[in-house]
Amino acid sequence: MWAYESVFYQIYPLGFCGAPFENDGIPEHRITKVNDWIPHIRRLGADAIYFSPVFESDTHGYNTRDYSRIDTRLGTNEDFAEVCANLHKEGIRVVLDGVFNHVGRGFHAFKDVLEKRWDSPYKDWFFLNFDGNSNYNDGLWYEGWEGNYDLVKINLRNEEVVEHIFSCIRGWVEEFDIDGLRLDVAYCLDHDFIRRLRSFCDSLKPDFFLVGETLHGDYNQLMNDTMLHSVTNYECYKGLHSSFNSMNLFEIIHSLLRQFGPEYWTLYKEKHLLSFVDNHDVTRVASILDNERHLPLIYALAFGMPGIPCVYYGSEWGARARKEEGDPALRACFDEPQWNTLTEFISRLAAAKKASPALNYGSFRSVLLTNRQCIFERKCDTERVLVAINADGEAFDAHFDAGCGTALDLLTGEMHDFGGGSRLPACSAAFWKMEK
Repeated sequence: MWAYESVFYQIYPLGFCGAPFENDGIPEHRITKVNDWIPHIRRLGADAIYFSPVFESDTHGYNTRDYSRIDTRLGTNEDFAEVCANLHKEGIRVVLDGVFNHVGRGFHAFKDVLEKRWDSPYKDWFFLNFDGNSNYNDGLWYEGWEGNYDLVKINLRNEEVVEHIFSCIRGWVEEFDIDGLRLDVAYCLDHDFIRRLRSFCDSLKPDFFLVGETLHGDYNQLMNDTMLHSVTNYECYKGLHSSFNSMNLFEIIHSLLRQFGPEYWTLYKEKHLLSFVDNHDVTRVASILDNERHLPLIYALAFGMPGIPCVYYGSEWGARARKEEGDPALRACFDEPQWNTLTEFISRLAAAKKASPALNYGSFRSVLLTNRQCIFERKCDTERVLVAINADGEAFDAHFDAGCGTALDLLTGEMHDFGGGSRLPACSAAFWKMEK
């Protein structure tokens, strides 16, 4: 599967393009801005892009009005088709946000229900009670997602609903040639629907990638041979930054051993979760880390651990924003991309990850672990890589059995001689490809 060997780049289009929050209905060709960023995305080393919602919605994209039309605030279907074609020309795959748990109040079927009530042919598309009332005083009650009544939950057990969604997905493949879907709130979706979706998408395009938004619990319930290829690794998201802030790398390594370690009870051995240090829903990583010198290190850990790394636009150069400042702050519009030492470092991480069978498919084993240092092994049949992190402000003499005398540092291109151990510079990371 191509996704397992990829580096993802996430864009939240409505914010990225500076679109107004409310859908004003005024057509603007904003989505073509992505074309200007393609050289930056390629230089960064990303070869897959995940677009948060692009389809017509009431406000933030997740309250869909029309699954078949690009949001008016972003442009036209023709604009987006051109963007996707340009991305594909540069070898960048395209994954769209599939928001299938709920729709917006402006969705045509729900508007018909509000108008015709019992006489609407769409009344069974939703979970309704005509004897109740809503927060909008509609004279009927309906289920909303987690109490958010601008997000109208849809009935994925209704065959007409499923056919409508599948028809739209087929249109996305035919019109935009998309390569996969990220399923919003996948943990809320009907499991039979996900199985049908997997079978349907498999028939549309070889290696069509499905990744689901999940939080906690057993990811195998959704990530398996008949459902999703991958899920978001929220279990490790908090541990990544918390381990650095508390100077306790035991926290994240414990989680990684639980997920991918050598023991027989390991949960996700040989599976590929989507790894991230931030995204459109959480505080940007540069604003949550206490020590800015740890910023390159958290990316090194995210790229070195098992999984598919995903970089959120702007964070690659250290953009800041906190969750409590509101979604618009997290989903900012930048005039142009920036390039600095962090961006350069991430580009080296991306090059190392994409070219390494061990980093893409290798097993996980902890080699050395202290509160402030960790070394772990990624190993496959053809390659062995050691990932070393020193979060301390002082150099550290690491004594361990490297299993060989020399290694190539994939991040610097320099040869490394172990000689019984290694001296790790202060606040440093290394990806050592071990010589046989």
